[in-house]
Amino acid sequence: MPSATSVKSAQSGKNGKSAASARAFSSWTPSSEVLQISSLDCHTGGEPLRIITSGFPVLPGKRILEKRAYCQTHHDHLRTALMFEPRGHADMYGCLIVAAEREDSDFGALFLHNEGYSTMCGHAIIALTRVALEAGVVASNGPMTTIKIDVPAGQITAYAEMDNGKVTRTYFDNVPSFVAAMDVMVDVPKLGTVNVTLAYGGAYYAYVDASSLGLSLAADNHRQIISMGRAIKAAVQAQIAIHHPYDAELGFLYGCIFSAPSTTPGVHSRNVCIFADGELDRSPTGSGVSGQAAILYARGQLRLGESITIESILGSQFKVTAYHPHSYGYHSAIIPRVEGSAHITGRSTFYLDPQDPLIQGFIFR
Repeated sequence: MPSATSVKSAQSGKNGKSAASARAFSSWTPSSEVLQISSLDCHTGGEPLRIITSGFPVLPGKRILEKRAYCQTHHDHLRTALMFEPRGHADMYGCLIVAAEREDSDFGALFLHNEGYSTMCGHAIIALTRVALEAGVVASNGPMTTIKIDVPAGQITAYAEMDNGKVTRTYFDNVPSFVAAMDVMVDVPKLGTVNVTLAYGGAYYAYVDASSLGLSLAADNHRQIISMGRAIKAAVQAQIAIHHPYDAELGFLYGCIFSAPSTTPGVHSRNVCIFADGELDRSPTGSGVSGQAAILYARGQLRLGESITIESILGSQFKVTAYHPHSYGYHSAIIPRVEGSAHITGRSTFYLDPQDPLIQGFIFR
């Protein structure tokens, strides 16, 4: 019978060989024809954000909307490769850093998802603000630093409070947000007539009271939420014309947001957003809570300077405050301030091999 020492020695040898073999796998290198795109991955309230850090072609154009149009026309295959499987999934969300449009902005950002390119993204702004400060993209200016980011919807002013080089609090002032149409009746197949309110918070959403449909916003009911959200979005698109006051490229319905009172102490409500091609936002949706604040202000249910907390399907929370009422085109608007927190989850380098028949990705939805 072998001694305990000899057995332990043999196991140690096997483990050492296994560890060495594992390390050896990391020495693989791609051929020169393979495109390499790197990213830093984060999440805000559970909603993913893939920040593309290198390898993506530079986009021409002065305006962010011009860069967005060029990307749609010339590089959309890279969006699908990075958002879709096998590198992503149906609910992946991404961000491409671009040159600023305005002289006083720090940088610009384009937002990517399974359907295309959104016009504004609050959860991305929160994550970008943290990363920009901690990575030194923007120099820290004392305990609180202001960052200005150009997005398709306009210029966003974000704020970060720091302690010992780490961001401890992030929030941003959104673009003017307003109600586009209050309490409109829409005929939805299989659901009947649904009362929706259209509001804009950097993107247009159709807001629906979940209780009016008998819809639970619990996480285990996500399939029904997605199904209803897609149906309502399609019905609104077919029956209601949407016009942005200043830019036709911003005038489209991005998603459907279901809202219901929260049972969490201190939380005003739960928002669950279905956007793009059936994506379910894991966060409360930064542009979505902005539109919700505009609705509540218009109904007299949110006072200027008053803050409320809205939770997501996961229970993650954003705080939103209504400020600065003013006219925006033919609308009465406010500037919502949205606060949340983001976390970094990892780094990735993706290889796009021209010999790969699935190089552009695929998606099941």
